[in-house]
Amino acid sequence: MSIRPVLETRKAKATMEGAGVHLHRAFGFHDPTELDPFLLFDDFRNENPADYAQGFPWHPHRGIETITYVLAGEVEHGDSLGNQGRLGAGDVQWMTAGSGILHQEMPKGNAKGQMHGFQLWANLPSSLKMTAPRYQDVTAPDIPVVVDDDGTAVRVIVGAFWGKRGPVDGIAADPQYLDISVPPGVKKTFPVDTYRRSFAYVFEGAGAFADASTPEGVLLEKEVAGQEVNIRDLSGNRTLIRFGTGDEVTVQAGPEGIRFLLISGAPIAEPVAWHGPIVMNTKDELRTAMADLRNGTFIKPAH
Repeated sequence: MSIRPVLETRKAKATMEGAGVHLHRAFGFHDPTELDPFLLFDDFRNENPADYAQGFPWHPHRGIETITYVLAGEVEHGDSLGNQGRLGAGDVQWMTAGSGILHQEMPKGNAKGQMHGFQLWANLPSSLKMTAPRYQDVTAPDIPVVVDDDGTAVRVIVGAFWGKRGPVDGIAADPQYLDISVPPGVKKTFPVDTYRRSFAYVFEGAGAFADASTPEGVLLEKEVAGQEVNIRDLSGNRTLIRFGTGDEVTVQAGPEGIRFLLISGAPIAEPVAWHGPIVMNTKDELRTAMADLRNGTFIKPAH
């Protein structure tokens, strides 16, 4: 067994999307080989309804899959195929845009005004770019939870883990998507397939992700009294941890415990041509997609 080294830690950056939704982006519109097959990860946790009420009005997608995980509040969604529904706390939606879909997502806070959740974009290989669109909506009770003897709890959203299999299947990236809670002070190791790209995203508490060369924590540069110094630190809320190769990830939970997503997937290793919510393999394919949007032929008839 080999611990995956920590290649990088970075904070999600505040940005705006849709009709003015305030969110934090951990990665996206970057070097697409870095976390292949994943393209973008947004954290849309918000406490102020004015910062999310306008939502994400009608917009297109082609060539990707989107994974929406709601923690609090609701997301009402509809699309050009006539599908509509509502995601509540703990629910997951996996949308395969494939050949093209127009949809909207409108968030609604809970009684406290909280709208919490995440959206991940996964690439599709060239052979599936123009596949028929489809949805997988999964409600919270259908997502298995595994609790270990030390209190560590894992929600298995996609993939197999600790004898349980998540309810979402048939995804091109063959991902594993886990929501993990580790109690205060507990050190825990989680297996990750050697051939997958992997990252963690911390959203509650804090912890130290063990590095192969520095197992006591992550080595970070910080400015102290005007000088940059190297110190061991805990990765806290809204921190992305990008791992190198290996077959396990180890974390030492801090005094408040830690909750994080652990996500991995098989690299597609194909060229990426990317324009907003449309991701193809070549610029010609992008031009075709934009022409389809202009000409009203973006939505392909069902076969």
